[in-house]
Amino acid sequence: MNQQSDSSALSVTEQLARLKSAVASQTQPTILQLFAEDPRRFEDFHVRFGALLFDYSKQRLSRAMLAELTALAQAAHVPARRAALFAGNAINNTEGRPALHMALRDFVSPRIVVNGEDVLPDVAETRARVAAFAESIRDGSLKGATGKRFRHVVNIGIGGSDLGPAMAVRALKPFCTRELALHFVSNVDGADIADTLEALDPAETMFIVASKTFTTQETMTNAATARAWLVASLGEAAVSRHFSAVSTRLDRVAAFGIPPSKVFGFHDWVGGRYSLWSSIGLAIVIAIGAKNFEAMLRGAGEIDRHFQEAPLERNIPVLMALVGIYNHNILGCATQAIIPYDQRLGRFPAYLQQLDMESNGKGVTRDGQKVHGATGPVIWGEPGTNGQHAFFQLIHQGTEIVPVDFLVAAKPLEADAHHHNLLVANCLAQGEALMKGRTLAEVEALLRAEGLDGAAIAALAPHKVFSGNRPSSTLLYGELDPATLGMLIALYEHKVFVQAMIWDINPFDQWGVELGKELANRLAPVVADGKASLAALDASTAGLIAWRRQLQG
Repeated sequence: MNQQSDSSALSVTEQLARLKSAVASQTQPTILQLFAEDPRRFEDFHVRFGALLFDYSKQRLSRAMLAELTALAQAAHVPARRAALFAGNAINNTEGRPALHMALRDFVSPRIVVNGEDVLPDVAETRARVAAFAESIRDGSLKGATGKRFRHVVNIGIGGSDLGPAMAVRALKPFCTRELALHFVSNVDGADIADTLEALDPAETMFIVASKTFTTQETMTNAATARAWLVASLGEAAVSRHFSAVSTRLDRVAAFGIPPSKVFGFHDWVGGRYSLWSSIGLAIVIAIGAKNFEAMLRGAGEIDRHFQEAPLERNIPVLMALVGIYNHNILGCATQAIIPYDQRLGRFPAYLQQLDMESNGKGVTRDGQKVHGATGPVIWGEPGTNGQHAFFQLIHQGTEIVPVDFLVAAKPLEADAHHHNLLVANCLAQGEALMKGRTLAEVEALLRAEGLDGAAIAALAPHKVFSGNRPSSTLLYGELDPATLGMLIALYEHKVFVQAMIWDINPFDQWGVELGKELANRLAPVVADGKASLAALDASTAGLIAWRRQLQG
């Protein structure tokens, strides 16, 4: 965070420190006071884009603070860096390449040039190949080794190769074909693939092995198990009929037994956690069809244009980012809860965990200097109303302030009106309760109305007090269709980018996952060989392996 807006300006780091000090040194108005003092608060603190409405009026932000944060985004060169992102510049500076996943959902630009080459023709060709292959599975024209049509598709991947497709297929279940069942295997724990394969018929099962390099340890271990399972039933020749791949390593894919016609690549400027828009989304296309997948792409593309064109103060991803900066860096909130009031968005918080925490969980700036201040928060959540009966106790009355993003559809796709009215009422009630709380005087009045005496009221009342003034934002949209899901994902993608630019970190690399991989590869033969020496290991690791050997007998 070393950028300066001009030679005399404070750095972004210093501006954040100044704002934090100012907020800490004087009493801030509560959210209720902000509403009482400003009759136009909701009107001015929400943004509509099509059927989507982003309400951030229940944040602790004053107009003056919002103006300061908008100026902070300017000082961090967010508009210029946004332009560099969409221009295909090598904004992923540690890996020397662009982060241009937006090109995969761009149906408007005449050309997008990377390293002197227009990438749009290749994007369109790959999308058409994916669509044709998906349709051949959906309509039954592509059959397995025994002549049966496929009834099951198993996506084998991990990280972005699993979370994105798995989340989207679950979210869009009403749009999925009833002729096929989609399954997702990611964990190297053998129980994952064993439980998946247990009820499947090899003759009716197609596998997708999703690994750009075809070397990912967890994915290739599971792929080998799936291959052995298939061969045991149908023979070696069946591999080419029942396996497809999303990869750029044609040599390794060929060695596995998958023909080129069933292999789909994607560019190195598509990061893993941004890859569901690419061939990695093959499982999504098989589930919902190419037309619906295109609607999902187009929805995301609409947000791309909004992000590029809307002024900062009316730009939803920018506002989401600034709200997060305020809560995290100025108010000191360490976590952010994502609570979709939609059971089919059950995997959306986990998807956003990777998107946000793998992107912005960094401790050095883009130029390798130590970051001063906090970067990415902890992202977590579950669907409402389940969360209300689990962790909402902490959100309402705990000592940690947890900002919340609520997501809810105005209309259900399948639920009846009674169910959905209750769902929406619960969602809105949680935001209201977090904002308003309940004072001691209000609790005492309620208990007196229930007939409790003074001693009982004095003993019980403190336990029923809610401090309130707890921040939340709400995303309200028409219905959870493919276009809307695309919009929601793109909103959070760009929010993460804006926050990264303010913190001056690179959100497109993930070196933090490498060390654990290296050590796992080093330990694997030691763990497997019960007689391997433990002398070179640290005392804890050696002790754990030794005890495991005893437990194994």
